[in-house]
Amino acid sequence: MKYVDAHIHLSDREYEGKTGQMLEIAKQVGVAAMVSNSMNLETCRVSLTLAQEHGDLVHAALGIHPWSVIQLNPNELQQTINFVRENAAYKDRVVAIGEIGLDPQYAKRKAQRDEQIRVFHEMLKLAEALALPVIVHSRWSAQRILEILPSYTLKAVLWHWFSGPVELLPRIIERGDYVSEGPPVAFSERIQEIVQVVPLTLLLSETDGPVRYYGPFKDQPTTPALIPDVVGAIGRIKKTDEGQAAEQILTNFSSLFNIQF
Repeated sequence: MKYVDAHIHLSDREYEGKTGQMLEIAKQVGVAAMVSNSMNLETCRVSLTLAQEHGDLVHAALGIHPWSVIQLNPNELQQTINFVRENAAYKDRVVAIGEIGLDPQYAKRKAQRDEQIRVFHEMLKLAEALALPVIVHSRWSAQRILEILPSYTLKAVLWHWFSGPVELLPRIIERGDYVSEGPPVAFSERIQEIVQVVPLTLLLSETDGPVRYYGPFKDQPTTPALIPDVVGAIGRIKKTDEGQAAEQILTNFSSLFNIQF
């Protein structure tokens, strides 16, 4: 059985010195591919290096996270855009623009919110120009993002760890966008409700490591070992066995990121 982790931050400093361990764990539990998401220019460089060094197991998503916007160095936005453009030719290594989006928790002032939106637009322009999918962070901002996305012709959209509002799901589904969920699907009624609504043909599994979780995963480090639990929970919610759920998620991952297994 093959699994995938559509969203992990292998470039995060918490994983520094532990990358080999993470990859070995992935192999042991059957995770066949991971997408290492980036936050800023530094993590874009690390994600790309990991993707180049670890063959088909690691692929890179490059971009600027909304949390990082207020901490960007002068010219870092343009430097990041240049870096992505220079390396986008590695189509088998650079598979998406991500993690990008909006998050009002990290933009309390109007000037910060405006800058988040400006950076998001620049990332969407980049994705459109390079014909790459986008991986979207939408906490407390899904409505605004849904208003922005139609302005761009995007190859595909992945709503990472979508947590609501559930009322927006029909529009997301109608667009043909994908939704990825992680360990909370095993214990969060809200996430379980979302998985119930989204067709299995649009669902993906993720860990969002190194983020840590509660419920049955309390006090556990977040590693690819959690992916079988995620897929098992998705299978139960969708009333199918884990093998069928894993197979469909693998197909979704392949279609979204143009990765063949």
